[in-house]
Amino acid sequence: MNHLPEPIQPPGVVRLPDGTHIYTDQAPATYTGPQVVHQHIHQAAPDKTVQRIALGSGVGAGAVAAGVYFGPLLVGVLTAIAANIAMLAFLALILAWGVHTVVKSAGSSEGAAAVKNARRLARRRRR
Repeated sequence: MNHLPEPIQPPGVVRLPDGTHIYTDQAPATYTGPQVVHQHIHQAAPDKTVQRIALGSGVGAGAVAAGVYFGPLLVGVLTAIAANIAMLAFLALILAWGVHTVVKSAGSSEGAAAVKNARRLARRRRR
């Protein structure tokens, strides 16, 4: 009584011998033994190696994207901070030299005598 052709099976569907249909991703897989994963980390830039390790350990794309974005940003910020501190130290050195030079040149003989007396007192206290 069934005179119609056999219906076309959609891709990914299998008809079992008992007549039921299942999806191929639900079909029981045959055991082929332990799976061997070879992971090669070649010599690369440090941020690339960290990304590969993060992806290999299943951290996710968010952590890798954060490493890609914030890694160089952190290096840039630390470099800028170090440059600012170096510039401030250089400026302080120049200002101290300028103050020393002005005080030395503007000092009178009374100031020189006071410095001598202060040095003598300091030497006496140390002994």
